[in-house]
Amino acid sequence: MAYYIFNIAQRERATELMRAGMWGVDAGEPHRDALATGALVLVYLGAPERAFIGRAELAKAVHDRTPSETEAYPGNSPSGVLLSHVEEWEPAVPMGAVVQRIDPTASDPYVQANAAAGFRTGVVLITGDEYEAAVALSGETRTSPRR
Repeated sequence: MAYYIFNIAQRERATELMRAGMWGVDAGEPHRDALATGALVLVYLGAPERAFIGRAELAKAVHDRTPSETEAYPGNSPSGVLLSHVEEWEPAVPMGAVVQRIDPTASDPYVQANAAAGFRTGVVLITGDEYEAAVALSGETRTSPRR
């Protein structure tokens, strides 16, 4: 099982993509070829919010959009993934809370650097423990299943 963060700047755009069940993944994106059906993703909003706002499962690996997907996709990326089991989290889970859970002693320089500066790419590979920490903090009772 693989775990990823989909990093995006705007909440409205993230919500639109999650509700459409589609996420654009451009040709030069790291981990593009590794995104496979069944992988689990967290949706993260960068600064100034710096919070996780949901999760999903990949229903279909990266592919060129079909004509019907192109028509339905709320954007212009010619390729991407399909999402299933999408959950929007309200309230959002702050990055600081997740970092405190996964690196309570602030001793992991990689975790601390990402927490301070944000992620540099749109797709970030994470560990299962990091994924589970965010999910646990989401307060499953407060999630809203979408798909």
